Amino acid sequence: MEQIRAELQKENHRHAFGRVMRSTIYTLLIVAAAAVLVAVMFLPVLQISGTSMTETLWNGDIVVALSGSDYATGEVVAFYYNNNILVKRVIATAGDWVDMDKDGNVYVNNVLLEEPYVTDKALGICDITFPYQVPEGRIFVLGDHRATSVDSRSSTIGSVSEEFLVGKILFRVWPLSGIGVIE
Repeated sequence: MEQIRAELQKENHRHAFGRVMRSTIYTLLIVAAAAVLVAVMFLPVLQISGTSMTETLWNGDIVVALSGSDYATGEVVAFYYNNNILVKRVIATAGDWVDMDKDGNVYVNNVLLEEPYVTDKALGICDITFPYQVPEGRIFVLGDHRATSVDSRSSTIGSVSEEFLVGKILFRVWPLSGIGVIE
């Protein structure tokens, strides 16, 4: 009788262990799926490729963006262009007038922009006519490394439609020495 009771207890323990394992695996799968959805839909993680945003962001940096619809002058944003994701800084929004002189000074609505993030001002690659009014539903973007950046000054990219925006770049997560908020 004791032996039957011991075998029954062992069998019950094995079934309980199986239920706990299945429950744990299901929970982990749900958490992983939720994390992937959040990362893709609301907080995309991107790797910077290129030098158009140096001194702010460097080639190889890994950053987190926040999907949204309100973009203000001075914010760093990511957007889709020709199956690539580009990262630039918002200079002007819909309805604003942008002007740029030959020395690389930028004016928005006839006010000189204070741009402490730009170390070398340059007119760069520019084939649009200034002054330029940003169309409705679009933003005007420039890279921080103006001499090499291809951005809204080029008719190839032009002003960026809000539908192509990935989000604002908020935070650098790699390299660890540069971890922090993007300004």
